[in-house]
Amino acid sequence: MKTINLFSAYLMQHKKSAAFFALFAAVFAVEFYLYGLPLDAVVYGFVLCSFFGFIALAYDFLVFYKKINALEDIKHRITLSLDELPEPKNLMEREYFELLIAVHEDKIRKITTMDNSRKEIADYYTLWAHQIKTPISAMRLLLQSEEDINPDEISMELFKIEQYVAMVLQYIRLDSSSTDFVIKEYDLDDIVRQAVRKYAKVFVHKKLKLEFSELKSTVLTDEKWLLFVIEQILSNSLKYTVRGGISIYTEGSEHKILVIEDTGIGIKEEDLPRVFENGFTGYNGREDKKSTGIGLYLCRKILTKLSHKIQIESQAGRGTRVIINFENIKVEVE
Repeated sequence: MKTINLFSAYLMQHKKSAAFFALFAAVFAVEFYLYGLPLDAVVYGFVLCSFFGFIALAYDFLVFYKKINALEDIKHRITLSLDELPEPKNLMEREYFELLIAVHEDKIRKITTMDNSRKEIADYYTLWAHQIKTPISAMRLLLQSEEDINPDEISMELFKIEQYVAMVLQYIRLDSSSTDFVIKEYDLDDIVRQAVRKYAKVFVHKKLKLEFSELKSTVLTDEKWLLFVIEQILSNSLKYTVRGGISIYTEGSEHKILVIEDTGIGIKEEDLPRVFENGFTGYNGREDKKSTGIGLYLCRKILTKLSHKIQIESQAGRGTRVIINFENIKVEVE
């Protein structure tokens, strides 16, 4: 049944050639008849041509049959390589072959990208699950303590949980095709004040000083995403600052450069080039045991989409300066 089906498909593929052969045979038969040639000679020529045509047809069908079987045989083994494909025999087959290579390479690239994305997400969720266990465990210990429950301590641990939940939500939304950027002029002072108010209790709890005066600057950005970035930077500064405080100010002739400077433990020189890499925690993160290395990675990714620039200047033991440059207004929206 398979052979019959293949032969039918072969005939359909060569129906034009068969039609031309029949037409030419008819032309010669009519011509022989008009010239009065004997019927035996006409039939003999027709039979002879048909015989050689049948041999050519059988041979061509055999090649076609073997090629189809070979393609069906490797169809389910072609996910990783095209090396087993038969060599193209003509220009048309070569064009299809090159098209197939292009499609296959694109498929492999997409599979690789998806695999990397899944691995990145799985790694982050694993770290996030371990990270969020810490404040939950701390709250449980506080509630089980025989001493009087300190509402401030519980509030601080609950605040940490809210931070982690907000971060994972932003992580998911950032790679979504429906990222809701609203780009327009915003008062930078207003955005920074929102972030400062959110972390006011942490400043008080850690007895850290905040130096912050009116920034007098408007920037072309997205308020929600920039607020998230500033909150992450403040969170890092507060996490690694034990004494002293944090200063927030602007630089540049038009006040388009925001600086968040702390007096914390700083960053080692060898770690600075990698602080924006996904999952990189550096020396501080290894000492802290709670860092996921995702915060600064998200900050740079968000600011790149908003066409802003971020850089970090730091020395171990001498604090850190995080600089966000809003001077470039070519916003990149996907």
